[in-house]
Amino acid sequence: MKPVLVLNVVGLTRALLARHPGAAPKLEALAREGRSATLGTVLPAVTCSAQATFLTGTLPREHGIVANGWYFRELSEIHFWKQSNRLVAGEKLWDAGRARDPRFTSAQLCWWYNMYSANDVAVTMRPFEGGEKVVSLLYTKPPELAGQLDAELGPFPLFDFWGPRAGLNSSEWIERCAYSVRKRFAPTLTLVYLPHLDYNLQRLGPDDPAIAADLAGIDAVAGRLIEHARGSGAEVVVLSEYGISKVAGGVDLNRVLRRGGFLAVQKQLDWELLDGGASRAFAVCDHQVAHVYVADPADAPKVKALLERTEGVERVLDEAGKREAGLDHPRSGELVAVSAPDRWFTYFYWEDDAKAPPFARQVDIHQKPGYDPLELFLDPGVPLKLPRIFFKLALRSLGFNVGPIVNYIPFDASLIRGSHGRLPATRDEGPLFITSSKGLELPEHLEATQVKATLLKLIFG
Repeated sequence: MKPVLVLNVVGLTRALLARHPGAAPKLEALAREGRSATLGTVLPAVTCSAQATFLTGTLPREHGIVANGWYFRELSEIHFWKQSNRLVAGEKLWDAGRARDPRFTSAQLCWWYNMYSANDVAVTMRPFEGGEKVVSLLYTKPPELAGQLDAELGPFPLFDFWGPRAGLNSSEWIERCAYSVRKRFAPTLTLVYLPHLDYNLQRLGPDDPAIAADLAGIDAVAGRLIEHARGSGAEVVVLSEYGISKVAGGVDLNRVLRRGGFLAVQKQLDWELLDGGASRAFAVCDHQVAHVYVADPADAPKVKALLERTEGVERVLDEAGKREAGLDHPRSGELVAVSAPDRWFTYFYWEDDAKAPPFARQVDIHQKPGYDPLELFLDPGVPLKLPRIFFKLALRSLGFNVGPIVNYIPFDASLIRGSHGRLPATRDEGPLFITSSKGLELPEHLEATQVKATLLKLIFG
């Protein structure tokens, strides 16, 4: 068996490297010295769906991860960013490796669905919300690893992983975690998630000159890991889940459905909550794709026609369209909407911002009934945001209950300049697969469903 380190550099594409020449010399050197290919993705081209396909070799219709979140019909609730690996159906990469050789071991570092898997080592962020306080915790396997990593590396920088200050610090912590895990356990396969490019590609868009600095930052992180792995005799794979394209505005699908008489809300105090269980139809929006759940099949043609007439919606998949896309799974909506190339889907359902629920203004990935990239921003219309935040932090340090620290998330969809979820327009705008191995036979284009078999071939020959 050959040890393999897999670096998931989110958002990396050939097109991005071409837009910012020279910004990622170590990644480009790895491609020259080994082999590279464009990499297919899945619909929706989002983190959880893409990773599940890489690790099972199947499409969402089989592994069941139809988005980063979906409507759980039995609960009548929308849930995003769940962590149990038991949500993913099918044989995983590590199961196949262990079946070939019982000596095979694996470590999964911050990839999704990282809890209760058959990996030998697991490290994932697990925020704990107690009252008004959010604590950054780690879930690890073995359990004692969490305390060891905390003592060695310091706490996981949760607020650098997601939110208005998300940046390179979180990827650097994961880099140090990878060193520590490889030293402690020497796994055959190590899967490492490096999210840094995701942030400013959404804030600024792929064409912004500032992206060159982000590329250079993640290139340095990946370069150190590559050097460390190659020095220990391991092969390296760098891959990505999707490319991010330029956008110029959001589409409020749930407001369209509400105006059409399909979406219901519950009024609580002075604000409104989306009520999926009482709605005739509503959308669970995830970047540029939305699962649309329709309670009565007789309403589906009317909902489909309404959404197809909506500006910024490119197409709406019915049962035949879902089968063609590999999305025909019971967790999927009765319909699936795909945005126009330059648009993205908001989760907003209220008509009056004064009636938005409190969590809408907060970084709260679990209560929101859809993905919200605006959590990467502080509302530019709110004065003295940083002094207010620092004042709250100071009061909290003295033991006062001050409520949420960051409740200045904006509602202006035009702030988002980059998004993903659609299939890429060209292969160069899609994901990338790079390997240090010259001996690995690699086609010019690798499908996402071929990643599992390709990694096994690299490990076992």
